[in-house]
Amino acid sequence: MSRARPDVPAAPFVWGVSTSAYQIEGAVSEAGKGPSIWDAFTSLPGRIVDGSDGSTATDHFRRYKEDVRLIADLGVGAYRFSVSWPRVMPSGKGRLEQRGVDFYLRLIEEVASAGVEPWVCLYHWDLPLALQERGGWPNRDTAYYYADYVERIATALGSGVARYFAMNEPNVHALLGHVAGVHAPGVSDLMAGLAAVHHLNLATGLGVERLRSARPGTPVGSILNLQGFVPARDGEEHEAAAAFADTAFNRAFLDPLFRGTYPEPLDGMLESVIESGDLEACKAPIDMLGVNHYTRLWVLADGSAPAGVKLVDPPKGVTRTAMGWEVAPEGLLDVLKRLKDEYGNPPVYITENGAAYPDGTRMADGSVDDGARVRYLHAYLNAAADAWRAGCDLRGYFAWTLVDNFEWADGFTRRFGLVELVPETLERRPKRSYRAYRDLVSSGVWPASLTELER
Repeated sequence: MSRARPDVPAAPFVWGVSTSAYQIEGAVSEAGKGPSIWDAFTSLPGRIVDGSDGSTATDHFRRYKEDVRLIADLGVGAYRFSVSWPRVMPSGKGRLEQRGVDFYLRLIEEVASAGVEPWVCLYHWDLPLALQERGGWPNRDTAYYYADYVERIATALGSGVARYFAMNEPNVHALLGHVAGVHAPGVSDLMAGLAAVHHLNLATGLGVERLRSARPGTPVGSILNLQGFVPARDGEEHEAAAAFADTAFNRAFLDPLFRGTYPEPLDGMLESVIESGDLEACKAPIDMLGVNHYTRLWVLADGSAPAGVKLVDPPKGVTRTAMGWEVAPEGLLDVLKRLKDEYGNPPVYITENGAAYPDGTRMADGSVDDGARVRYLHAYLNAAADAWRAGCDLRGYFAWTLVDNFEWADGFTRRFGLVELVPETLERRPKRSYRAYRDLVSSGVWPASLTELER
């Protein structure tokens, strides 16, 4: 950084912002794009809170230059976005759709020309519907279709991508989409969920290897959502429930990635879908781990709930976001220290962190006064600084997200953006948090200027 101090990283700390294709692009049936599982899921009555979908989203497909200007004006060093698999390979296999590839080539060029590094994630939950009709992630073949897609798209995108991430949050995708059924593809089946867990892990490893082959010298990683689980009541059964939730959500993905094993009791539960060589493939070495973190979760033992674990609301009196999530920055510190202590202290980038809040209060200029979001960012960035001081190999932070977007099952009812999206016109209006984050990034000092966020 420009002004070195004893408590800042010696290497440049990367500031960034993140988005995902389905949540912002729109144009779901244009330029040869095929349907995804989210296109199908959003068409089902009652699946999305406000009945919305991603058909327009933020219209990023047409307005990407405007969004890149906002990113450049933030002063960040990197922009993490995802490629839509069905946009570039409509059936999930076979030929590339050149019109889709060309869109991403234009986007990459625009980002790089703005002085920002393009960091590309190759899967953010939008599986081609044609592959879901063949069984989706519970079908082992999907991992190999994915690996072929990764190799072909990475080759087609050329040398303009600064870093690649193979997957985004396979743990959330497997559990919410295949066990709880509240995300696409809307499956509620424990055995299907277990198969999806393993095949997503296998796909990650295969994808990492294909990326290395296609783009030698380009750093490669993957992204996990890592959360702590807290028993909501005293008692051994509730402590056991929290431990199992941690195993199913965190360790079921960390252990294959870093150790080439599954933790008990999942190793036995997954035995029927693991084939020879799979665990070695899952352990394909990565150059960095992306960590998405928002909150910590409270659980109870409940025999009627899936796997005997029930998620419950945080205790009364704690500060929460509009999602109902506890604001608990110590949870981020715990996650990062765990990676240091238990998983070899890998290079880590916080690839998503942010909060949803209502946009009711306005400043004198008419922009959203999202002071609660500013305080959230302040608290979590201070926790990140504490993790770095504790020896965690933390190398960057990406805010979630640039613009209010389609927030999955919550539709447009939850707003995470640093920039307001005006629904009627799709106009972008920077919020107070956008300016606060910009000022932090431009200060050139981390973490000395974190208190500036609250001013």
